[in-house]
Amino acid sequence: MSETSLRGIAVVTGGASGIGAACCRELARRGARVAVLDRDGVGAATVARECGGQPWAADVADETGIAACAAAIEAELGAVEILVNSAGILQAPLPPERLPMTTWDSVVGVDQRGTYVACVAFGQRMAERRRGNIVNIASVAGMRSMPLHAYAPAKAAVIAITECLAAEWGPAQVRVNAVSPGYTRTPPLQAAIERGERDVSALAGNAALGRLVEPDEVARVVAFLAGPEASAITGVNLPVDCGWLLAPPWHTYGGLRQTRG
Repeated sequence: MSETSLRGIAVVTGGASGIGAACCRELARRGARVAVLDRDGVGAATVARECGGQPWAADVADETGIAACAAAIEAELGAVEILVNSAGILQAPLPPERLPMTTWDSVVGVDQRGTYVACVAFGQRMAERRRGNIVNIASVAGMRSMPLHAYAPAKAAVIAITECLAAEWGPAQVRVNAVSPGYTRTPPLQAAIERGERDVSALAGNAALGRLVEPDEVARVVAFLAGPEASAITGVNLPVDCGWLLAPPWHTYGGLRQTRG
C-alpha cells in the first residue's frame, strides 16, 4: 500500500478521540481539509487544532442535528468528498439478563443507527454529485461471537449497511467500504489495561502478530480506502487486527508456534 495524497473536504465522525482522531490527523497529513465532528465539542476543537481542521459539534444519534450539520459543513467548506464514520460507544461484557435495555438502545442507537444516519446525510449529497467515498469503522466484534450483546450485533450491522449502501450508490460512483479494527490501543483500552481490567498479554497473545493494533495503523488503511488507489474497491470489510481473527483456533492445537530461531 503506497501513500497517496488526498484532496477535498473530509468529515470524520467521532473525530475527537481514538481511531477517529487518528483518522483526522492522517487525512490532514495527506492533504485533506478535515471537519472534526463529535458530540464532544471541546475534544473536537483540540483535534482540529492539531490537524488544521475545523471542529463541529453534533451527535450522530440525532438525525435532525446530523442533517443540519451536513448542510452547514457543505455550505461553509464545500462539497464533502470523504466521510469516515468512527463515532461509537462501547459496552461492558455483561450477560443478557444483566444488560439494561437502555444500554442496548444507546449502543445500537450510536454504533448502528448513527452510522446509517451519517451515511445518509452525507452520502445522498455525494450520490447527487456522482462522486465520494465513505469508510465505516466496524469491528472484528461484528465478525465473531463475543459477550457483547449490543456492540457486536451493532458492528455486524455496520458491515451489512456498508454492503447495502455500496450497491445502492455504486451506480452513482460513490464507494462505501468498512474497516474492522481488532483490539486497538485507544485511550479507553489503555486506561482499562492500566487499571488491571484487561490483560494486555491475553489480548496480544490471541493475535498472530502478538501485539495490539495502534490507532494510526487503522487510520492509514482508512486513508487508503478513501484514496484513488482504491478506486475499484467498494463494499469490502477489511480487518485491521494483527491477525486476531486467525489465531484463536490454533489454541486447540497448543497455540501459535514460537518464532523460529
